[in-house]
Amino acid sequence: MTTNNISELSFEAALQELETLVRKLEEGKVNLEDSIASYERGTALKLHCEEKLREARMRVEKIMVGTPDGTHTTQPFETS
Repeated sequence: MTTNNISELSFEAALQELETLVRKLEEGKVNLEDSIASYERGTALKLHCEEKLREARMRVEKIMVGTPDGTHTTQPFETS
């Protein structure tokens, strides 16, 4: 599914489109104007994916974790 409005794409759809654009550019079978347009769209798709990942990380950090005494705390997402 390709839509002109990148903000409407899910992370998965944006990533799939980005991968397709990269593949086409790597093949070198795209004319110069289409290459430039693909590069511009790819950049926008990359930024969209990064934002979706940032939002997901923030949601994970807000998940409430129950403790044995019945209280709840938030735990930051650990990257390691």
